[in-house]
Amino acid sequence: MRRVLLLSLLFALAVAAYPRAARHFKRYQTTEAATQTVATIIPRLHDGDLIFQTSQSAQSKAIQLATHSAYSHCGILFQKNGEWRVFEAVQPVSETSLAAWVARGKDGQFVVKRLRDAVTVLTPPVLRKLRAAGEQYRGRDYDLYFGWSDERIYCSELIWKMYQQATGREIGQLQRLREFDLSHPAVQAKMRERYGRQLPLNERAISPVRMLESPELVTVR
Repeated sequence: MRRVLLLSLLFALAVAAYPRAARHFKRYQTTEAATQTVATIIPRLHDGDLIFQTSQSAQSKAIQLATHSAYSHCGILFQKNGEWRVFEAVQPVSETSLAAWVARGKDGQFVVKRLRDAVTVLTPPVLRKLRAAGEQYRGRDYDLYFGWSDERIYCSELIWKMYQQATGREIGQLQRLREFDLSHPAVQAKMRERYGRQLPLNERAISPVRMLESPELVTVR
């Protein structure tokens, strides 16, 4: 009887652990695939490149609907100790390896953009200014309300302000919140969740797609 109970317990534990093991295996496989993808583009990357993806966060769908774009998250690339890193506004503002960043996005898809005249503009002193502009925001909370103050900050706001401060360039046209498409029920629900009935329709904002489509940038990948 004890042996039967013991075997039953071991079986139950194995069944309970299987989903966790499966999720871990899938995550490892996805990261490995991302690493292989990243390896093919590393020779083409430059410090200061911008990278865009479709986030799998809870608010990503609302952003896609409001901006009419699949791309809902972005970051900026720097090489650090021989490894490519993405500096980004998540919770909190921080950096992650490029492979992990790619694996985190939907289907591992991403686009890399570069300042059209990066060769002449992004000199070593300017790149140092660009890094310093980002470092002042490191550790700041992610801005769920998409405000324009520096107290909290969101992804496209972070890299827009970094470039504006370091180079004087404004990559992507700023909009007012009222200019986004707020008609879809999913967008309205997210807006009510964040703001209640007091919508800050005149708040300035910069969306990932406005930066992605900026004529200031060219496509690297």
